[in-house]
Formats: sequence, C-alpha cells, structure tokens
Amino acid sequence: MSSLQAYLDRQIYQAYSYSYPHKTAYRSFATPYALSDLWAGEKRDALFLYVHIPFCEMRCGFCNLFTLVRPNESLPERYLNTLERQARQTANWLGDAKFARFALGGGTPTYFSAKQLQRLFEIAYNNLGISQDIPCSVETSPETVSTDKLEVLRNAQVDRISIGIQSFLESETQALARRQNNRSVHEALTLIREHSASQLNIDLIYGIPGQTPETWAQSLQQALHYAPEELYLYPLYIRKQTGLERIQSKNSSLIPLHNEYQHSMLSLYRQGRDMLIAEGYEQVSMRMFRKTGAQSSAPVYCCQEDGMLGLGAGARSYTRQVHYSSEYAVGRTSISSLIQHYIEQTDADFHSAPYGIILTEDEQKRRYLIQSLLLAEGLDLDAYEMRFGTRCAEDFSVLTELEALGLAERSGTRLKLSAAGLERADALGPWLGSTSVHQRMASYQSR
Repeated sequence: MSSLQAYLDRQIYQAYSYSYPHKTAYRSFATPYALSDLWAGEKRDALFLYVHIPFCEMRCGFCNLFTLVRPNESLPERYLNTLERQARQTANWLGDAKFARFALGGGTPTYFSAKQLQRLFEIAYNNLGISQDIPCSVETSPETVSTDKLEVLRNAQVDRISIGIQSFLESETQALARRQNNRSVHEALTLIREHSASQLNIDLIYGIPGQTPETWAQSLQQALHYAPEELYLYPLYIRKQTGLERIQSKNSSLIPLHNEYQHSMLSLYRQGRDMLIAEGYEQVSMRMFRKTGAQSSAPVYCCQEDGMLGLGAGARSYTRQVHYSSEYAVGRTSISSLIQHYIEQTDADFHSAPYGIILTEDEQKRRYLIQSLLLAEGLDLDAYEMRFGTRCAEDFSVLTELEALGLAERSGTRLKLSAAGLERADALGPWLGSTSVHQRMASYQSR
C-alpha cells in the first residue's frame, strides 16, 4: 500500500482547503508591513474586493466563523463608520486599481438594515471605484431576507445571492443546533426568486446526525424546486469552540466521527453529486455545482494569480508574498474585543498589516497547486511553469502517486483530479500543504 493510500484510508474528511495557508497559520509580524509597500509590485488590474460583516441573527452549532450574534444596537453603525474610514485610507495607499469581483460576506451582511446595506454599497462605490458592472455576491440567511433589502441588492445590480439553508428538515437543522423553521426558509427563497434577478446559490450540509439517503434526497429536491444556478454541498465538520463540539464532548455517540461514519458521508456526497449532474449541473469543485450555462460573462478573476483586498474585521487580504488580516477568534468575548479594537483603530493604522503570514516561494507554489488542482478544471501545467519558471512535476514529485492511484489524470496540458480524486479533496488539500504550515496551525491558540 502506498503512503498516500494509507493516508487517505485514515480519514476522508480532514479540512476544507478553500484558501492556503489557513488563517490559523497567521501570526503577528515582528514589524508591521506598510501596505503601500506590500502592494507596490502587485498586479492591480483584476482585484477581488471582499468586505466582511461580522454580525448574525444566530450562531449555528457548526459555525466557527468570525461573527457576533445580535450585537448591541449601536455597533453596526459604528462598524460602518470605521469601514468607511478604512476604505478611504485604502484608496490613498492603493492608488490606481481595478476590481474584477466584489463580495459581501460574514457573518450575514443582510443582518444590516436596508439603509445600512445601501450605505455599505456607497462606501465601496465612492471610495474604491467599484463598478456595478462587475460580479457582486452577497451572503444572506432565511431570517434576514426582506423585500426592502432585496430592492437594495437589485439596485446595486448584485448578480449572486448565496443563502445557507443546510437542510429542509427541521429535525436535521435542530441536530445542527440551528434554529430554523421551514416556513421562513420557503418564504425567503420565494422572496428572492420573486424580487431579484440575481443568480441563486443554496448551501446544504450532508453528514448531519440522523440524516439518511431519503432525507438527503428530500433536501436536494426541495432546493431544486427553486432552480438555483448554484448549489454548494458541504460535509459536516465538528470544529473547535463550536456548539457541536460542546455537544460532542458531552456525548460522543451523538455525532460519530469514526471511519465508518465518514464512509457513510462519502456515500451521501456521491448521491448528491450524481443527482445534481443528472439535473443538468456541472461539478466545479468537490462542493460547488453550477447549472450548465450559468457562468458570468463579466471580467475574469483568477484566484491563483490575482490579489484579494479585504476590508473589515476578520477580512483577509492576499498578495503574492504576504497574506494578512485582523486577528481571528471564535469565542464571543474575543470577537467582541477584536471588533472593538478594529473600531478604535486610527486612520494611520489602516496603512499597515501587523498580522498574517509570509509566503516563501515554496508556499506560493503550494498555494497555486492546491487552488488549481482542487477545482474540476484542474491545474494548467504550462501556466504553472510560466508563473514560477519550474515544472510542477519536479517541484512536487508526490503528484505521481495521485496518477498511480487513479486519483488524477493528465488531459492535454492539465492535471485533473478524477472523480475518485475530487471526492477526496478534503484529504488531498491538507496532504499537499507544507510541514511548516501544519505546525503553525497545530500550535495556534484558539480564542
């Protein structure tokens, strides 16, 4: 048995490698970096602007995101005031830049009132020159959808609305420690379809305690009733400092984590994948499925090549050599403290990065590899060589194991994961990470 096969047999679901390095690998820099210097040599003609809104109506049992539940009444307005200051100062040091994509995430951006949402868009338009012609995505929840907020999104020409449903069965959302009733879910989805021309993404979770192939099919069918352009199918993870971890610590039998349960999750994944493909969706990654023909014709943003600029407490920013952000936390007290620290920052503070990680050339290559290979379209070997001046196969000889095990295959100049490889993406992502990053993640002190 190969070392990779043995590794994959130990645990199918290890971590979601949506970005590399993971935020728990970030640390305080010895000396803060001047942002004007960090961005001086970067391509700035197709940036991604991400704005983080760290507020929610409730915290779900599986959630470890940087978000505060039901903040005091004045905090959202003070947060917006600070966001405007940060955007203004960012424009000062960033100089000429063009944005290819814009996203509001969190948290739940639609926790804001319609008036606050409108102001949020104006901050982006007036300070950073964001155009309404570029793709814009906004995250929402069933509890925070309303006609007046949808009108704001429509006027801002938001072309994608993403809503976390997780399950259409109340017994399953209860098992996720998520307060949700089906009436509000269907009302929210109906409002979105009736009052918005945006593409719709629905998030669902598989591996929920008590979930069966029959109930999983029921959730998928109810989601398909609203003809979403995209669906994300997420495996359930029990993360540190979450409600589900506390439940798990008291009664491990409630949420089994053994290998047999992981294989049952894999079976649910395959069921969902096959069902969506049969319904005319194409697989973009292990999690993402897009209705054939639903792609945007807007400017192209390449996550491997182009930078990301994050605004707000909890937002991350990516240049080629440095990733930076504010500090990260999950506990309510720590998050409250970090948001307050963000609000108290001076204008000068928004010109430097005190916290993040420096990417060596090896880490830059690993990021490019992971961000490419875990997509269904795979890694463009020629583009890799053009970017780094080296051959990927020589930099990462372990890739031959993927091909030998039938987990990847070459298609022209591309290396693509097979169906067997794509379904193991949450094991392959960590496998391709460096020892250094894994050590930093392991030594991270949760807050």
